Amino acid sequence: MSSEPVSIRILVVDDHPVVRQGIAVLVGTQPDMTLVAEASNGREAIQQFRAHRPDVTIMDLQMPEMSGLDALIAIRGEFANARIIVLTTYAGDVQILRALKSGAQGYLLKNTFHKDLIDTIRAVHAGKKSLSPEVSYEIAEHSTDDALTPAEVSVLKLIAAGNANKQIADQLSITEDTVKWRVKNILSKLGAHDRTHAAMIGLKRGIIQM
Repeated sequence: MSSEPVSIRILVVDDHPVVRQGIAVLVGTQPDMTLVAEASNGREAIQQFRAHRPDVTIMDLQMPEMSGLDALIAIRGEFANARIIVLTTYAGDVQILRALKSGAQGYLLKNTFHKDLIDTIRAVHAGKKSLSPEVSYEIAEHSTDDALTPAEVSVLKLIAAGNANKQIADQLSITEDTVKWRVKNILSKLGAHDRTHAAMIGLKRGIIQM
């Protein structure tokens, strides 16, 4: 019998070559890890996963052609045991929960991955969930907040796009009074001072995306 450690086979998905290279260098220093494939968008990620069946996939969220979240959902739909770590610059609690509910076992921020990535890979490979402290804080910070309804999210998206109440009413085929009521609820739930502040909070938390 061989006494060599089993190598953890890794797929890295990120649209920035520098990030992929940084992860490759980091993984290359570990005797129990091997980088088997890379991808630069969600579609490539699915193809490479099918071809290589990696033990752990490191996935960015914001990518061209197909997002990391859509790729994560597709991969987990086809391979229920796929172990995926989200690595992103976005720490919004809504986006984090969306990724975890879609099957991500790990969630790291890019500004800390040099410190936490190796331990996270080993934890996820062992079947554990792993979140960076910053990510855990974001979830805890908003755990008791009232969530926006889908109708309110639709209004918030249009606010962020620069639409006035009348324009929002026209686009959603509702009355201007209904828009005003939804805006009032949005400001209250998000603890926002005004419409612009609400849009900023929505983007930061991952409630909406531009």
